[in-house]
Amino acid sequence: MRFLDDRARATDLTYDDVFLVPRRSSVASRFDVDLSATDGTGSTVPLVAANMTAVAGRRMAETLARRGALTVLPQDVAPEAVAEIIGWIKSRHPVWDTPLTLQTGDAVADALNLLPKRAHGTVAVVDEGGRPVGTVSEQACQGVDRFTRLSDVLDPAPLTLPLDTPPREVFEALGGRRAALGLDDGGRVAGLLTGLGAIRAGIYDPALDDHGRLRTAAAIGINGDVAVKAKALLDAGVDTLVVDTAHGHQDKMLDALRAVRRVATEVGSTVPVAAGNVVTAEGVADLAEAGADIVKVGVGPGAMCTTRMMTGVGRPQFSAVAECSAAAREHGVVVWADGGVRHPRDVALALAAGASSVMIGSWLAGTYESPGDLLRDEHGRPYKESFGMASKRAVSARTRGDNTFDRARKALFEEGISSSRQRLDPDRPGVEDVLDEICSGVRSACTYAGARSLEELHERAVLGVQTAAGFTEGTPHGG
Repeated sequence: MRFLDDRARATDLTYDDVFLVPRRSSVASRFDVDLSATDGTGSTVPLVAANMTAVAGRRMAETLARRGALTVLPQDVAPEAVAEIIGWIKSRHPVWDTPLTLQTGDAVADALNLLPKRAHGTVAVVDEGGRPVGTVSEQACQGVDRFTRLSDVLDPAPLTLPLDTPPREVFEALGGRRAALGLDDGGRVAGLLTGLGAIRAGIYDPALDDHGRLRTAAAIGINGDVAVKAKALLDAGVDTLVVDTAHGHQDKMLDALRAVRRVATEVGSTVPVAAGNVVTAEGVADLAEAGADIVKVGVGPGAMCTTRMMTGVGRPQFSAVAECSAAAREHGVVVWADGGVRHPRDVALALAAGASSVMIGSWLAGTYESPGDLLRDEHGRPYKESFGMASKRAVSARTRGDNTFDRARKALFEEGISSSRQRLDPDRPGVEDVLDEICSGVRSACTYAGARSLEELHERAVLGVQTAAGFTEGTPHGG
């Protein structure tokens, strides 16, 4: 990476301040670009769902891993619950989506409650043995009493195919149908695939472990018995450990990181260990020395974070990522750019600055796959609630085991938004829709730079600095 004008390095910059300059390119197609991350996590696209309670749950982790990305399960979840979630994720099919299932005696209301849990918009109706009886869509549930039985509204002739059917054959067999049901060897419904899902299966490679199972990451904090928590996650089969705190350049983090590294060594684990957050080369060096393979970069750029307004602490994210990435290369580690991305261009710029992957939080909160319930505002528009992980709401959940006095004292110190409406984009309501948009932008950025991989993007990237008017000029503003 280099700037058109080296004087640009004298000022700290954020994503809106910079742009990529097109270069002579021999890359003929977006599909000639390899988006695999270089961080040892096994990700085939450089995106990580942040460990926010409003973002990272089992549905998010399953769906993103199927498309090659990684999800970090939050540290606030009890270890035994995390172990159960990891086991569930690893039991999911790497191609077929997890079906929503009900029986003929269930009501339309039950289907309407289930449908927002998945972007595929279909409930499989099965018998007591799990064999297919029909399918129900949201459209079929309209205009009837909510207590109507599904047997009265289902499509009784669902398309069923073996789970080992290649995605292209599924696509061709669908015709005009909404979805196909995948059957296991016993004839039970074990998967669901839409036409769009079949196309995506031919574009994305899933992030799989050595046993062919979907990958996921999980976070732990720096308080309590960190070693015990780390071992529990390793025993559960987690693929990446994330040691997480808002201020990663502190002695307590370094001690916790060393403890995690000792545990991983003792059990013979080779899973990558990520730690953060920091925004300086010195912070990267100290975390690398303490045992981090991946350093998380970013203080205060997140949509739900008020740290900079409360404390004045932080750093413009592009410059933080660029400096920390350069330092990471010197120490044989990599960085994740954590926060501050609002557009696909921001992801491309973070990767050009040298990040191996980009963490995304609130952008993913407003999707079908995020953990929250689907709500509707006064105009009937669907949304989900999001909140910062240093907010009063998150702190209250994290300290539920403390005594009343300590909980009340910690609640006074809030650095984050406790409630925000994240509306579902009608054009991109599912996390896979968001992923398509981001990957399309990053692939195109690589073709403009003449890069066939993310490493080449970093090597070939030429950047300029722009005014606020320059940024506005690049935004769509037609009538």
